[in-house]
Amino acid sequence: MSLLAALIILATTLITSFISGIFGMAGGLILMGVLAGLVSVAMAMIIHGGIQMFANGYRAYLLRDAIDWRVLGLYCIGAAVGVGTLVFVSWTPDKQMLYLLLGLTPMLVWLPKERLYLDIQRREHALFAGFAVQALNTLAGVAGPLLDLFFVHTQMTRQQIVATKSITQALSHLIKVGFWTVPVVSAAGWAAMPPLWLFVAAIPLSMLGTRLGKVILERMSDVNFRKWMKGLVTAIGGVLLLRAAGLY
Repeated sequence: MSLLAALIILATTLITSFISGIFGMAGGLILMGVLAGLVSVAMAMIIHGGIQMFANGYRAYLLRDAIDWRVLGLYCIGAAVGVGTLVFVSWTPDKQMLYLLLGLTPMLVWLPKERLYLDIQRREHALFAGFAVQALNTLAGVAGPLLDLFFVHTQMTRQQIVATKSITQALSHLIKVGFWTVPVVSAAGWAAMPPLWLFVAAIPLSMLGTRLGKVILERMSDVNFRKWMKGLVTAIGGVLLLRAAGLY
């Protein structure tokens, strides 16, 4: 990995952690898109997963009093089934397919949420969320917009939403790192993994961005929180779809 690529990754980590610190997602989409343009799909998944695991974990720690632990337990059961299914199917996307998945994922925010009536505080919905979100996160690298659908009809505050989403996403990224690490190490050994110093440098930046984002989150109303989140992820998805089509 070149020094320039590493510097781009580190700068993007700070910016995207700040964005995710406010909205609980969106930043991960941008980071994954940048990584896919710099390194291989497997390497992008591992770097993204490692950075996002710590960023989400730290965000969850800052908001730990707001986490819904019952939801997390049910989510974990579904996630185990989801990743187990992917191991059985044994299919992974190439770079163009990755951009397509990344571009389509944000468009989930336009689904008729009122008609779907998904609520992650309901047992069966939490189980399904774990299955579906883990599967998408492992293949596309991100799944925030899908996870968001399960929080539309909850009675949670914005702090509870971000906290619970963050802890579930930290788990999903941990599983994703393991899923993509196995074939890389099996094929080329541990020397083919991203350098450790990259994570050592990126983690403090992700923590800083997360803390700065939390300051903005505390000052934002629930109405503005939902409005800005929808517009932002849609714009990001549009850019990624253009990339999938080879238009830039």
